[in-house]
Amino acid sequence: MGICEGRSFIITGAGAGLGRGYAMALAAAGAGVVVNDIRLDAAQAVVDEIVAAGGKAVANGDDITSMAGAEAIVGAAVNAFGDVHGVVNNAGVVRDRMFASMSEDEWDLVVKVHLKGHFCIANTLVKRWRDQVKATGGKVDCRIINTSSGAGLQGNIGQSNYSAAKGGIASLTLVQAAELGRYGITANALAPAARTGMTEGPFGDMMKKPEDGSFDHYAPENVAPLVVWLCSPLSAHVSGKVFEVEGGKLSIATGWKTGKIRDKKARWNPEELTDVVDALIAEAPKAQKVYGT
Repeated sequence: MGICEGRSFIITGAGAGLGRGYAMALAAAGAGVVVNDIRLDAAQAVVDEIVAAGGKAVANGDDITSMAGAEAIVGAAVNAFGDVHGVVNNAGVVRDRMFASMSEDEWDLVVKVHLKGHFCIANTLVKRWRDQVKATGGKVDCRIINTSSGAGLQGNIGQSNYSAAKGGIASLTLVQAAELGRYGITANALAPAARTGMTEGPFGDMMKKPEDGSFDHYAPENVAPLVVWLCSPLSAHVSGKVFEVEGGKLSIATGWKTGKIRDKKARWNPEELTDVVDALIAEAPKAQKVYGT
């Protein structure tokens, strides 16, 4: 038996790339999987692979960016597996553009797919889980797994829309963890660096598959083991974390935190702040360039 036996999960954007890797790995670990993708044919192809390997999966093409779509996706999971124990919010889109040249439509689309898409399904599920807790008097054992990014944690040139949405997702994860723990729901986020449809353009040469058969550092399947663990009962004690994953590397991002302090114990004068601010900047940790989805 796999560590997710008897559990069921929704994976969005699972027709290819990271989402496909998550769906395949969760099914192999015993979970029932809803493979959601607006490209229904791609979702069905992943389902066919899972079923051929002896797993349990259904395809779904509903829209993650509306509450009606989210309710349909959750309904598909319940109809197929009787219940749903979590979501891996993976679906995304990019419309890269320098900030001064970005259109309103490019901003709205990226924020809608990433940030609102994360809200709709999780909100629908949390209401269901909260009702279960009220009905039984006991906690559930459920998971919200979000997808942030190195761009969301540290910013990235040409991706103001994407970075803003991914930074919002990291903050959303912290709030979900703080609010939902009492129900038995954990919320964590991933910031993966992997070869996907969204990274093939800007980072294609760097992330290409090695031709010598050596370890494929940027294979999306490298992120899947962490997702399986987060979906399993083994991770019930972990919530509110943002995991950075790249190849065989795993770390937990520390995020925004208070840095060095200068306390005058009186009101500052504007003219004296240049030296103070320059000193604080010099003492602050330097941001690292992170490539990711």
